[in-house]
Amino acid sequence: MNPHAAVPHTQVDGIPTLFVQAAGPMRAGLVFRVGIADETLGRGGLTHLIEHLALYRQGVADYHYNGATKAAFTHFHVEGAEHEIAAYLTGVCASLTDLPMDRLETEREILRTEESRRDSGLLPLWRYGAQGYGLVSYPEWGVRTASAQDVWQWAQSWFTADNAVLWIAGEHIPAGLSLKLPAGDRRPMPAVTSALPTTPAYFSDGTGGVLLDSVVADTTAAWLYSGVLERELTRALRQEGGYSYTAASDFTSRRDGHARVTAFADSLPAKQDAVLGGFVDVLAGFQAGRIAQADLDAVRGRADGALAAPDTAARRLPGLAEDLLAGRPLRTADELRAELRAVTPADLHQVAVEAAGTALLQVPGGHSADWAGYTAAPVDSPYAVTGRRFAARDRGDTALVVGADGVSLTGRTAGGSERAVTVHYRACAAVLSWPDGGRRLVGTDGLTVEVEPGLYGIDAHTMAALDAAVPPHAVVHLPPRQQPQSAARRPEQAAAGSGTAPAPRTWGQRIGIFLLLSLTALLAFVALAWTIGGAGDPETGAGEYTILTCVLWAAVAGVGWPAVSMLRRPRKG
Repeated sequence: MNPHAAVPHTQVDGIPTLFVQAAGPMRAGLVFRVGIADETLGRGGLTHLIEHLALYRQGVADYHYNGATKAAFTHFHVEGAEHEIAAYLTGVCASLTDLPMDRLETEREILRTEESRRDSGLLPLWRYGAQGYGLVSYPEWGVRTASAQDVWQWAQSWFTADNAVLWIAGEHIPAGLSLKLPAGDRRPMPAVTSALPTTPAYFSDGTGGVLLDSVVADTTAAWLYSGVLERELTRALRQEGGYSYTAASDFTSRRDGHARVTAFADSLPAKQDAVLGGFVDVLAGFQAGRIAQADLDAVRGRADGALAAPDTAARRLPGLAEDLLAGRPLRTADELRAELRAVTPADLHQVAVEAAGTALLQVPGGHSADWAGYTAAPVDSPYAVTGRRFAARDRGDTALVVGADGVSLTGRTAGGSERAVTVHYRACAAVLSWPDGGRRLVGTDGLTVEVEPGLYGIDAHTMAALDAAVPPHAVVHLPPRQQPQSAARRPEQAAAGSGTAPAPRTWGQRIGIFLLLSLTALLAFVALAWTIGGAGDPETGAGEYTILTCVLWAAVAGVGWPAVSMLRRPRKG
């Protein structure tokens, strides 16, 4: 077999098929042009749920199989003997046309367990918002509420023969393979949205290291740039500076003519300034054209060696299937190797300049990147809606405005300037709804406003008008929660856990605390006076003095501790 030859095309049951001859166990996969980015936030997780349901009837097999739901594609792949490949792919297609809906509730719980262990990061949310490619940063809220009808309709619309590509690496196409899927349409790639008014931009979050996300043209030069960037970050931050343990980068094709270049460097809290400064210095050096020929040659050598390996043709098949579904030309390994040889440091410099212009930087909490020419990503809205104003009970400068076209949380920053966070009903990606009346509105830009009737004194009529105004398909009904929310969520908090906002204390509580504190002060004065003067009293023995001293200070603690506890305890409305 020639690993560099063009990939042969054929069809199986009307599905385009990529086939290469390969020794060893047969490998195959069925790829669909549907993923997380095709969903909406309120119905997120439908594709993943269908993937799980489709695999259920496969049971526990002796051969290796699995599925994967990505941003724009869903994969079902398998490795084994010829009859096992045929049985697996035939069974997947049969399940997709007749999903085991009796398994729906069980798979919901499995997906929720899987979600609790997943950390997709915040960079997609900040770049794309709460839609499209940004949905990978959010919980799969739609899994909780999707009905059997919702699941069936999604499967019939997206998991079709015209929206699939089959790939096989083996001696021949397996006998007995039957891929019976409904007809449909080849779906275009997901729309690319933006939540960033300008780039390069940054946001501050967490206590970890530094992360970078850039969008560049999907070229061989960009692929090599990612490798050279990792090499230089490792040299500067680990080998020379000793600031980081891990410095890495990654290149991911988006299959729409663009690709993501991401990079990361970890850090201890004491070294965050040094890591951030060193990270920015490496990027600045590349933008200035300081790219060593030796580094390019080293990265190119590894890439060329991978393309020259005997199993190259088989390893490239899943990616080629995605290219075919995206309508991109399929390049051979020989074509890629020729492109590798043509790349120069000047080409990498052009990629570095392009990457700098689209950069999104995540810096540790409490840090900024303004000094490096990055603009803070927005955490506020440019204006507030007009409507009824409800002042927060616990903060006089904070208010919730409920209007005919949206909601806004208004207040002041630490510097005293006015700020507003607004979610318009027409741009509402999801509305989380709790039985206690609380709502969380998430805008497509990722900004979030908490609507808590008890904390703002919102009447039932206003809440009913709000519920009627939000898009019905965006509503996610959640189970009862322990305590309500209080503040507007910034984008970095949209998928995080909830906090608690205390309500004002009653007059009775305030009087009780005042009396306890007054009695504590009086007892403390008496105990202090006795401690200082009692030891010199000739009529008091040492043992009596010690006992009385302990008793007095115990009384101080006994009265004072409840007062302190009441001050620290969350206030209940």
